[in-house]
Amino acid sequence: MASTVPDHDELELIRRSGLALRVGRLSLSAGTGSYRVKASMLRLARAMGVDRHEAHVTLTEITTTSHRGRSFRTEVTEVRAVGINADRLSEIERSVSRFEAERVATGREVDPDDVEAELDRIATKPLLWPTVLNALWAGVACAAFAFLNHGGAVEVLGALVGAFAGQYLRRTLLHRGLNQFGVTMLAAALALLVYLGFVELVDLTGAVSGPHEAGYVSAVLFLVPGFPLVAGALDLARLDFSAGISRLTFAVMILVSAALAVWAFSAVAGLAPDPPAAPTLEPGVLLLLRFVASFVAVLGFALMFNSPWAMALAAATVGMLANVARVYAVDAGLVPQAAAAGAALVVGVLAAWWAPRIGVPRVTLSVPAVVVMVPGVAAYRAVFHLSNGETTRALVYGFEAALVVVALSIGLAAARMLTDRSWGYEH
Repeated sequence: MASTVPDHDELELIRRSGLALRVGRLSLSAGTGSYRVKASMLRLARAMGVDRHEAHVTLTEITTTSHRGRSFRTEVTEVRAVGINADRLSEIERSVSRFEAERVATGREVDPDDVEAELDRIATKPLLWPTVLNALWAGVACAAFAFLNHGGAVEVLGALVGAFAGQYLRRTLLHRGLNQFGVTMLAAALALLVYLGFVELVDLTGAVSGPHEAGYVSAVLFLVPGFPLVAGALDLARLDFSAGISRLTFAVMILVSAALAVWAFSAVAGLAPDPPAAPTLEPGVLLLLRFVASFVAVLGFALMFNSPWAMALAAATVGMLANVARVYAVDAGLVPQAAAAGAALVVGVLAAWWAPRIGVPRVTLSVPAVVVMVPGVAAYRAVFHLSNGETTRALVYGFEAALVVVALSIGLAAARMLTDRSWGYEH
């Protein structure tokens, strides 16, 4: 009778495949697309001496098969906590690259003990920003968005305090394991309540008057799932339909959850998220303020995604240049989706040049830089008007938002094909 006790080679394969799967779990939980999850697992598996490694990745699940000699092992795991952690993605990229370089330099397989110790360090590394600072970065980003959406000083300050309160509640509840969609609705409702409370207090003072409610949608733009939207579209560009469709479905559900809260609050308060008129400013002043607002918006989102300062500043610089060019292209008469595609192409090329020079994955620069271009206001307005039975207006805003998101993804995908051979050719 054949022995059922695993031999030494089989035990080594079990350990190595488990470590490769673990790096995949860490990558997936940090919010990256399936392409990077697969690439990280494959590179680490090869460094540890696994002959062949294949993986199937969705939004929350990973299935892998590892081959070593005559043995193979198939494993399945699930990741329930879906979030964004740019610092973790950067740590994984650096560690995997170091193990690859060690394998090439020594000609020997990387010691699994070293890999396990490194993954333990990455998994237990605390977040860079505590809840208060994380909420502040969200507030700063939404304040900058309020200006870019034609808001004045009151709208900017209102968006800051509203988004701060909403993100604080959101992060607190998510860390306690509550359902993401329910948390999204609660965070949106609190952000709107705080925003409207702030502008009402301003009106009561009599210092500034006007329809400040026109910019209240900016206070919930921190809930726009820009990272999953862009990552899901890029997965589709790689023909990874299971991961792309599941990620896009998740993003749409988050967006609808927030939009329903906006609609419900608007119905109760008697408000409508209609676009306010653009402020009248000197061209030079307007250009300067758009540069500053674009930089601050991307910086705030990058820091909210747990980016370190160097990474966040690089993303903000890239996003600032591309977004201001996009805004002026639209003002000059270029259709929004064409301007978005061109801006995303610029972002992708600049990220491809800059990311290796500071030792970070390009996705940690490119995605925060294009999140500022995701038409969250249009998406919220689409759900608002649809809920009110205004189908034609809802379709106009909905198609506008969808076309711009598709254009952003096309621009980023084109940049990857131009700068990354593995994207330009199928192997």
